[in-house]
Amino acid sequence: MSEYTGVQEYTLTVFCENKTGLLSRIVSVITRRHYNIESLTASPSATESIYRFTIMVRLHHEQVRKLVKQIEKQIDVLKVFYYTNDEIIHQEIALYKIPTKVFYNSTNVEGIIRKHNARVLAIEEEYIVVEKTGHLEDTEALLEEFKGLGIYEFVRSGRVAIVKPMERLNNYLKSLEQEFETNNYQ
Repeated sequence: MSEYTGVQEYTLTVFCENKTGLLSRIVSVITRRHYNIESLTASPSATESIYRFTIMVRLHHEQVRKLVKQIEKQIDVLKVFYYTNDEIIHQEIALYKIPTKVFYNSTNVEGIIRKHNARVLAIEEEYIVVEKTGHLEDTEALLEEFKGLGIYEFVRSGRVAIVKPMERLNNYLKSLEQEFETNNYQ
């Protein structure tokens, strides 16, 4: 059985210029095909003037390959790479707001926080904010435990990812940098 058989998680890394409306156009390319975006983050890249979107989708290999080609056709998109989970190192961050009374009335909450390697960010009169960094399964597991105790609010970031294979990415970024320098001096 091929490693590309069936639906699996793919992380797309979109390198682009930071232009108004570009994210909307990229999302439109994905949603027009009725694909769901599992998570999306946007940030500057390590290269000045190049922006980076990290998009996680669950698709068949052929679907993600075609999707990447369509996204690359967008003006202001420089290059799109896609990776399976074993090709990246990734994390998400989650914040949980739990009632202060639950924390003070139970030794169990402190144990739960330690068990999940989470940390307390803020202690207020009415609530405590707990932070957990990890994969989706890790943040979900802590959420389930807090649901049993009472939780006011929960939020999770999108995936942030660093690619394991260095040469492909570094070489491409260097060529982009050289191209920008050449174009800026003409």
